[in-house]
Amino acid sequence: MNTKAFLDYLEFERNYSSHTILAYSGDINDFFQFIAVLYGVEDAKDVVYSYVRAYVVHLSERDLTHRSINRKIASLKAYFKFLQKIGDVEISPLAKHKSLKIKKEIQIPFSQSEVNAVLQGLGEADDFKSIRDFTIITLFYATGMRRSELINLKLSDIDFSTGTVKVLGKRNKERLIPLINWLENILKKYLNVRSVSWGSVDLPYLLLTDKGDKLYETFVYRIINRYFSEASKKTKTSPHMLRHTFATHLLNNGADLNAVKELLGHASLAATQVYTHSSIAELGKVYKNAHPRNIKKQ
Repeated sequence: MNTKAFLDYLEFERNYSSHTILAYSGDINDFFQFIAVLYGVEDAKDVVYSYVRAYVVHLSERDLTHRSINRKIASLKAYFKFLQKIGDVEISPLAKHKSLKIKKEIQIPFSQSEVNAVLQGLGEADDFKSIRDFTIITLFYATGMRRSELINLKLSDIDFSTGTVKVLGKRNKERLIPLINWLENILKKYLNVRSVSWGSVDLPYLLLTDKGDKLYETFVYRIINRYFSEASKKTKTSPHMLRHTFATHLLNNGADLNAVKELLGHASLAATQVYTHSSIAELGKVYKNAHPRNIKKQ
C-alpha cells in the first residue's frame, strides 16, 4: 500500500486537517485489514470491486449507518483515484461504485425564543465562566462558525478597527466575518474579564477553559448542550445546531443564499441549500397567512 504518499498528498497539496487525514488513514487501513483476512490480499493492485462489495456488506453487518459507510468508501475512492494519478493502478476498482441511499433527515434549528432564553439567562453575568460561555454561544449564533474554527480563534483574529473576525476554515482557507455591534460589545466585555482572570497566561487563543487553557471539542460541546438542553426539548443540542440555526434565521429574515454560503465558508452552494427547508417553511406560513385567496386563513 502506498498510503504514506497519499496522506502526504492530502496534507501538503490538499491542505486537509490532521483530523481528516487521520480519518482517511483509518478507513483505508480498515479496508485492507478486512481483505487481508478474507482474501489474503495486501496489494492495492490486486483489489477488485467484489472485495469492496463484501466490505460494504461487512460494514452494514456492523450496524454502521449508510452515511458512515459512504464516508469510508469515499476515502477508498479518493485513495484509488490518487493511485491512478501516480500510475500505481490502471483502473480504480471503485470506478462504477454508487453510494448507498441516505434518508434525508430534516434537522429543526433552535427557535429564536429558545436562543433568546439562553442568552437572557447569561447576559447579566459578571464572572469569567459565565461571560466566557455567553461569548461562545454568541460567536456561534452571530457568525455561524464551526466548532473547530471557534476553538482555534486567536486574539489577533479579532479586529475591532475593521469590525471583522478572521476564521481559518477547512483546508486552511481564511475568511472574514463581519462583527455586528452586539457581538463586538460582548467580545469587549469578555476580553476585559479574560485580562483580569488570566492576564499572565501566555496563550494566543481567544477563548480559554476554566483553567486558562485552550478549549477542546468536548468542552465546547458540554457548554452548548448544558444551556440548550434546559431551554429546548430538541434531541440535538450540539454546536453544529447553532451553526444550523444561524443560517436558518438569516434565510428566514431575507438573507441571500450566496451571502450565507460565504459566511459559512462552504465551498459550494449545494452545501448551503440544506438550510433552506426551514426558510421555505417560514415563507409558506407568510404566504398562507397573507394570500387573500387562502380559504383556511383564520
